[in-house]
This record gives sequence, structure tokens and C-alpha cells, in this order.
Amino acid sequence: MPENRNNIMGYFFNMISLIGMILAVVAAGLIIVLLSVELITGVESPYLGIMVYFIFPAMLILGLLLVPIGAYRVRKQRRLARPDVIPPYPDMDLNDRLKRRLFVFFIFGTVIFVLIISIAAVKGYHFTESDEFCGKLCHVVMAPEHTAWSKSPHARVRCVECHIGPGAKWYVKAKISGLKQIYAVLAHTYAIPIETPVVNLRPARDICERCHWPEKFYSGRQRVYYHYAPDEKNTPREINMLINIGGTPKSPTATGIHWHIGSEVYYIARDNKRLDIPYVAVKDKNGKIIEYNDEDSPLSKEEIAKGEKRLMDCIDCHNRPTHIYRSPGQEMDENFVSGHIDPTLPFIKKIAVELLTRPYKTAEEGRSAIAGGIEEFYAKNHPTAASDKAAAIRQAIEMVQDIYDRNFFPKMKVYWNTYPDHIGHFYTPGCFRCHGGKHKSEDGKVISKDCDLCHTVLGQKQENIRQGAKVNSFVHPTDIGDSMIALNCSECHSAGGEDVPGGGKGK
Repeated sequence: MPENRNNIMGYFFNMISLIGMILAVVAAGLIIVLLSVELITGVESPYLGIMVYFIFPAMLILGLLLVPIGAYRVRKQRRLARPDVIPPYPDMDLNDRLKRRLFVFFIFGTVIFVLIISIAAVKGYHFTESDEFCGKLCHVVMAPEHTAWSKSPHARVRCVECHIGPGAKWYVKAKISGLKQIYAVLAHTYAIPIETPVVNLRPARDICERCHWPEKFYSGRQRVYYHYAPDEKNTPREINMLINIGGTPKSPTATGIHWHIGSEVYYIARDNKRLDIPYVAVKDKNGKIIEYNDEDSPLSKEEIAKGEKRLMDCIDCHNRPTHIYRSPGQEMDENFVSGHIDPTLPFIKKIAVELLTRPYKTAEEGRSAIAGGIEEFYAKNHPTAASDKAAAIRQAIEMVQDIYDRNFFPKMKVYWNTYPDHIGHFYTPGCFRCHGGKHKSEDGKVISKDCDLCHTVLGQKQENIRQGAKVNSFVHPTDIGDSMIALNCSECHSAGGEDVPGGGKGK
């Protein structure tokens, strides 16, 4: 006996199916409405994106699954009671008007829901590739890195272009790794601060060389560095320097910094941050390996054999190409040069650096202390300037607070000096990790510490240099004797570590 209309419709009037219908209809409605709002207004939110592209589609699919599950349970129970009336399988006789209508409704509904899910899936894919998803979704965790990226030279390069790159293989790897990160955020098991370098990252040459051309030879690039002394007059200093960028060994005159990229240079680091490098090996043009070991703290043959030999690539020097934090002193110098802070404000660099490098429990406390500290300093020590330059002081406060917001993140224990930058050697060992004059081969060759290998001083202006005098090498602002050669710059201008909120002298 065929099932009648009441039997068929009655299958869906149960708690499970009704809950499924409600979930599916509500989810579909919310997806349509919110997608329309986003398309009309153009406003995107990472939190809204998670709901539209992930939570609501999952809710829609769950609802659609619950409807037949509930109907199946009811039909099964009824068939057990009346097996002679209800057949084992549904009768799909399309000649029956009711069943034909149900079939058309099912097909139509399926198309609509598949269309909604497909749109959400495509939009969801693009959403997971967006900078908002990478940087703003886990706001507290990624706030330091997203802020640093947004102010960097690569601010218009999307996160995925460097962290994933093209191809399905690395996309899948990144998403699997991302699931672990999502769990860490939800379970609050993430490291504070985020640990670097990132393990299992795609080789830098796969990424960097898509935009940067290593075979292009640059003999050098002139650059002028502006500094201001932390004194009453914020006395300006200037270094005119030629950076010997050089090129790869494919170039006819292969010299300079980028020689490292075209050569095969291997090293072993003792620490995860690759600051302590006791062993370096270089393959020459003939294929011979020349090994250099730290004279003061060499590795044994067993340690060299067991150690992880890393092939040097872009990020061994450019390890902070995008997520860049700057010292308070450097930030102040750049604000003077750009005109954002008035350099005639007495002691503004000194007081700003001192306030920036104090430890604060929250960002709000830091901003408040900076404003109060600068106002109090001028009111107490320079009342005339406080009156005559009130507008300049207010602007300086805003700029110093902005410096704090870009480089200090108490919640994540990230400060300007948390992550060592291997470019240069002023605040961190950088180049001197290998070029410290202490790495020697068995035949007596030493990895040179000669400054002219990487840069040539063309000119220098500061108080202890007579105007017009020719300068052939760097002159320190104060006489420190042989210490300039015996010590590395970072030993005085150290960037410190995670446990040092301000660190360094910031000069």
C-alpha cells in the first residue's frame, strides 16, 4: 500500500528535522544578507568573515543533514509498527503529484543551497588568503606582526605571497599548520612572544626571487644616515656611505654583500635565533669546501658532523624584511628628518627615548606615561618652551605615542628589541656573527672583519669632525679608543632580549 500524504509529511514533523530546518533557513538567510551588505558597503571584517564563510555554512550543512536524519528515524519507527503499510524504501513514483512536487522542491532547494555553499566556499578561500584573516583575526596574538608589516616596505605585498607562495603543495602545508595555530589561539597555548625563526618555512629563494632579481649586478648604493644626539640641541650627525651591494658570482666582478647569495655558504648555529654561529663552510669555484671555526669557542668534529648545516639564503641576513621593529632612537631620528617632530625642542630625543624604554604593563599605560612625562618635563625644566612651543610639544607627544604603538606590545611581550635583525650590526651582532674576525680555517685564513668589505664611508658630519675634513673611515661620536675595533657595535647598542622591555641606549 503506497504511503499517503499525511505519512510522508509527518516524517518531517519531529524535533530533529525541525531543528535542522530552522538552522538551515536561518544560516542561509544570514549568509545572503551579510554577503549582500558586504558587497553593497565594501566593508570587510575578519570576525564577520569567519561567521559568513565558516560558521554559517557549517550551520547550514548541519541543518540540511539533520532534516533527513530526523525523517529517517521517524519513518523507521513507523515501519517497525506497520511493515505491511510502509515499504522498506521510499517509493519514488513521479506520476504521483505529491511526490513529484516534493522531488522538484528537493532539486530546487539543493541547487539553491549548493549555490550558497559554493559562493561561501570560494569567498572563504579568498578570505583565508587575505591580510585581514592573517593579521586581524587573532588580534592580540598577531597585532605586533600585523602592525609591523603594515608600516614596512612590503606593506602592499600580501601575507600569503611570502608565507605560502604559489602552488597547491605549500598551500595545503600552510593550512594544516594553520589548524594547529588556530587550536593554539583557542586553547591559549601559543608562545608569548611568538617564536622565531618560523620552522618549516618555504625556502626564501622560492619567494624572494619572484620579485627580486639576484643575477642583476649592483656595484653599490649610496645612502645617507641621519642621527641626532640625545642632548639639549638634538645635535645632528650625518654619515654618507656607499653600500657595496655587489652581485652573484655569475657577475664578472663578483664582490660585495650579495656575493653570499650566489655562493654556497653553509653554517651551523648553536641557538634557535641563529645569533651564535661558530662554524662556517664555503664551497669555492673548484668545488673545494673551506671550513672556518670560531677560535674562542670552536665546535668539535663530532658536533660539526651532527650539527644542522644550513645553506645561507636571503633570510639569513634579511630575517626581518617585513615585520620590522625600530629602536626608539632610530624612530626619533626619522621623525626629525621628516619634520614630524621639531628638533628645536630641547632634549626631546633624550626624554622621548627614556619614556619609550620604560616598562609598562599595558599599551594604555605607556601612552599615558609618554604624554604625562613629556608635558611634565617641559613644564618643570623648560617653561618658556612649554609656552612658546605648545603646539610642537603636542605634536611630538602624538608622534612618540605612535612610535610606542608601532614598536611596543606589552600583551605579547614584544618590544622593539625582541626579535634581532641580522641586517647590519648596530643593535645586534648581524654581520659580525660570521665576520667577527674570529672564524679561522685550518690553513690560517680568517673571515675578515674589514668594514670596507660591505661599505665605504664617503663623508661624515658631527661635532668631533672638523668641517670640510675628509673622512675615510667611520669616526665614533665619542673617543672610545680601541674599543671600536675590539668590540662589536651591538655590545654597547645592544638590542637585548625578550626580558628587556626597552634595552639598549637607543642612540
